[in-house]
Formats: sequence, C-alpha cells, structure tokens
Amino acid sequence: MTTPKIEIVPRRNLNAEVTIPGSKSCTARALVMAALTPGISTLSGAAQGDDAGYMLEGIRALGAEVARVNDAVTVSVRRLTPSPTPLFLGNSGTAVRFLAAVCAGVPGTTVLDGTPRMRQRPIGDLAEALREWGVTVETVGGFPPISITSSGSFGGTTHIQGGASSQYLSGLLMTAPQADREAIILVQGELVSKPYVDLTIAMMAERGVTAENQDYRAFRVAHGQRYAPGDYVIEADASGASYFFAAAAIAGGRVRVRNLGASSRQGDAGFPAVLQQMGCRVRSGPDWFEVEGTDRLCGLDIDLNAMPDMAQTLAVTALFAQGATTIRNVSNLRLKECDRLDALARELRKLGAAVTEFDDGLHIIPQKLHAAEIDTYDDHRMAMSFALAGLRIPGVVINDPGCVSKTFPDFFERFTALA
Repeated sequence: MTTPKIEIVPRRNLNAEVTIPGSKSCTARALVMAALTPGISTLSGAAQGDDAGYMLEGIRALGAEVARVNDAVTVSVRRLTPSPTPLFLGNSGTAVRFLAAVCAGVPGTTVLDGTPRMRQRPIGDLAEALREWGVTVETVGGFPPISITSSGSFGGTTHIQGGASSQYLSGLLMTAPQADREAIILVQGELVSKPYVDLTIAMMAERGVTAENQDYRAFRVAHGQRYAPGDYVIEADASGASYFFAAAAIAGGRVRVRNLGASSRQGDAGFPAVLQQMGCRVRSGPDWFEVEGTDRLCGLDIDLNAMPDMAQTLAVTALFAQGATTIRNVSNLRLKECDRLDALARELRKLGAAVTEFDDGLHIIPQKLHAAEIDTYDDHRMAMSFALAGLRIPGVVINDPGCVSKTFPDFFERFTALA
C-alpha cells in the first residue's frame, strides 16, 4: 500500500467471518528451527509481510535453500555458513535476535544490521549471553549492528536478563540443540511475555527437542537432541486477529476468525478473554474464535505483561468503554518499533481522551471523542489499532497506512471489507 493516508469509514453492527494470515511469531520460530534442521522442512500457512521476508532472506544468506509459493515455504538445509556480507534485517527485532542466536553455531563471522530505529533497540543482553557461551560478539554500545564470530563450539551455562524481551531467551533456546554440550540458561529478574517462551518450547517439542523449564528461572536443553524435518502447519496470527475481535467490541455485532481456536499456543489468543471481561460475549471452537459486542463495554485495570502487543488494541477499545482503563506492566513497549506507550498517549489525546502515561503503562479516561489524523510512527500496530477508532468516530485518518506491510500487508483491504 502506497497511499499516504486513509480515512476509515464508520460501521456498526458487524456480521463477519474473516481469515487472518499466518502467525508471525510461529513463522519466525518455524523458520529458525527449519534452518537448524538438516533435510527438507515445509511450512504451510506461513506469515506474509516484511518481518517474515527478512527472516527468509536471513536464513537464505546463512546457506539455507528457501522456496516460497504463496503461504507455503520449503526450507532445505545441508549446513549453515556465515553470510559474506552484512545482513540487513530492517526493523525486525525478531529476525535480529533470533538470527544472532543462530549464528552461535555457525563457524565464522556474520554481521546483522537494520534501520536507524533498529540501531536504537538494545541487544546487549543477548550479546552478553552469547559471550558466556564462548561466542565472540561485538555491538555498538549494546545496539546493532551486531557481529557474531563463532568457532562452531559453544554451550554450558549462560545468563539472560528477563525484563527486556523474551525473544532473547527464545533465540537461545532454539539454537541450544547446536551446542556441543548441555545448554543451561539462567534468567535474571522477572521474565516478560512468558507465553511466547511457552510457544517456543512447544514448537521445539513438536520437532523432537525437549527444553526443560524450571519455573521460568532456569532452562536446560540436553546435549545430543536434533530437530526433525517434516511438514508443519502455521495457525492464524492471534495478534492480527485482535483488531477484528476488537472491531466487534467497538462497532457491535459479531466477528468470527477462522484457523485460530481455544487450543492456540499463542499468548495473544487470550485477548478475547480480555474483551469478555469488558462485557463482550466470546465463543470458540477447535479452529475458530467469535466475539460479539454488547450494549456496554466496561473499563478495566489489567496487567498485560503476558501479551504486551495487545496494549495498543486494548487502549483504543478503551475509548468506547464506560469508566477508565489502566494498562500495567508493559515497560518493554518502549523498546518496540517505536516507544509505544508515548505514541499511544499522544494519539489517544488527539482523539479527545484523557491519558496519564507512567513508566510501564497508561491510564485512559474516555471523554468526548472527535476526528483526528493519527500518526503511526512507522509502527504497524499503531496503524491497525487506531483504525478501530474510525469504526465509531467519523473523520479518523490513518497516516502512512503502508507500515502494516511489516506483518499484515493487506490489513486495510480486509478491515474495509468488514460488514
């Protein structure tokens, strides 16, 4: 999408069934594990978007053969080799963190780099963890570009800070089967976004590797385990689905999302339960979720540490609730594609809300709402979440809607089709 801005057309009383692209989180993990698996692996339902593209190009540059036809990706691997040129990974924190960990087992030197914003996103904790494993790592003051030099031999005990991003731990866990001895990861401080680590461990187990979780304080991956090649199906993206669930809450009516059910291992699949707390009706089946809006939405006070990517969706939904909403324990949002707490506060105020910003969250009081042009800060989730406001407020304009290409390139086409 090259349109510099898009105005959202208000709609009420939805009655829609939608399909959502494959999970970015599952796709990224599946691609890493496929790259670490000699043989051929096929992923069905893989995510589209820039982030998935950077991950694909990253593993290809490290020696994997990658073929993509629509949402099916085939990865064929003999062995991984260092990239002869720096890997440019855009603003994909997932790709930088996961591939930096992968390079611990790739003999030679590989450099990972990205956009100016990527160079502002810390990676020093992961670098230090890799050094403890015996890998030589250089950063620029704890930020990308990051250079990883490995002899191919690593392992033993390392430490990782739990407070900045669970992706550091997930990257270490996924690459641990390459180690030449048992890999032990000790978590310092409280681990954020635990469901994402659960997702990583579950997907590793599907492919034949067991990671022992000791109360999120220590993780062990025994030496000698290997991932099994095969065919794997990627479920719909729970984060992307959240905007359509929230649409039902805000506009009324019902929205059903397919290929995502109550058995989903994605942490953000818990978002319908949050809407239920606010007053929505929620139903689910083996491969679907449905949210139905009611006449009354209630504000709530909630700790979103387990699903921080839902903060933006919830914050916009809160504009239409009766009573205040407080979102807590999401300080890591300041390290995302933008400082999401600051950006949320700014744009919610444009629409007329009273917002108090604190170190790790927001307090939102709905007031008389009005039209506004919403800046998106090159952040896909800002664009998608604030589109929801336009369902009820005439004249909401989203600037730079094309930033949704990061994870959901045709979001606005699907959102506009809601009826």
